[in-house]
Amino acid sequence: MPAAPPTPDKSSLRIRFASVGDMMLGTDFPENHLPDDDGVSFLTAVTPALSAADIAFGNLEGVLVDGGEPAKQCKNPSACYLFRSPTRYAKYYRAAGFDVLSLANNHARDFGEEGRTSTMQALDAVGIHHSGREGDFASFETNGLNVAVLAYAVTKESNMMLDYELAKTTVAEFAATHDIVVVTFHGGAEGVDAINLPFGEEEYFGEPRGDVVLFARCMVDAGADLVLGHGPHVVRAAERYRDRLIAYSLGNFATYYGISVAGIKGIAPILITTLDGNGRFVEGEVISTIQLRPDGPSIDENHRALNLMRGLSIEDFGEPGLRFEPDGKIVPAERKPVGGGFIR
Repeated sequence: MPAAPPTPDKSSLRIRFASVGDMMLGTDFPENHLPDDDGVSFLTAVTPALSAADIAFGNLEGVLVDGGEPAKQCKNPSACYLFRSPTRYAKYYRAAGFDVLSLANNHARDFGEEGRTSTMQALDAVGIHHSGREGDFASFETNGLNVAVLAYAVTKESNMMLDYELAKTTVAEFAATHDIVVVTFHGGAEGVDAINLPFGEEEYFGEPRGDVVLFARCMVDAGADLVLGHGPHVVRAAERYRDRLIAYSLGNFATYYGISVAGIKGIAPILITTLDGNGRFVEGEVISTIQLRPDGPSIDENHRALNLMRGLSIEDFGEPGLRFEPDGKIVPAERKPVGGGFIR
């Protein structure tokens, strides 16, 4: 019986990700809250940074659907938002450079599963991959590498973040057939009081939001190469765990209406991550952005997102395994071995 062919060495290959947090370019429900130019220029200032990457990722809040009524009702409209963007907005995300979007979040079903289906179809039509609905995972090839993007959330009918064992099994299955596995999650508490990691289970208005450190590290243990968090609407810490990068929240990136962008809620990184062909973190960069309504995100020359992520990473982990340079570069740094989700 002939010997099996040797596994090709892909350590010399490189793949560059650009990742951002929450996005919602405008809603026409219940009133018209769309940008004056219909969103055409909302992402213009950040398009060069996104387009320069091999793969650009973001979390899409709300749905892309033309008309229709919401599947859920807001008892208190002042504290509850339903987001519906026209399907034509898919081309604006594509023009900005996005290749894959998460549809795993608490607004992806604002207009029911029919709304999420419409979103998926609109993204398919412009060539954007997606993951989020239960069983929906993105798989594609870039730079000679097979890439999978698996999006999780704590909301029903999405790939369930709270089922850690099922998530680990799924990640392991994709890791066996893909060179690079990216896991994203919409979890953790929200707001300025939630910038620090609690290293335990989180809740928000009585809803379980998961133990994000435990989840993220379990995903790496199962075979994930990059883990990206969003949902708290603020930037959170990052760490290098087992030579893989974990970013616990990428904050608000581009939200025209409804979600507050006041203060630190309006600053967010474009996180650039370079991995080798085996998924190991090589280097990165934080490109800081700020959103000042009614404009979309712009490059922040004061580097506030960088400074916040650096400070939180050191504050929460002591030794995050990363060094954040003044110019935004991120490089690996020495770190003592860490274990399970409750060990800092």
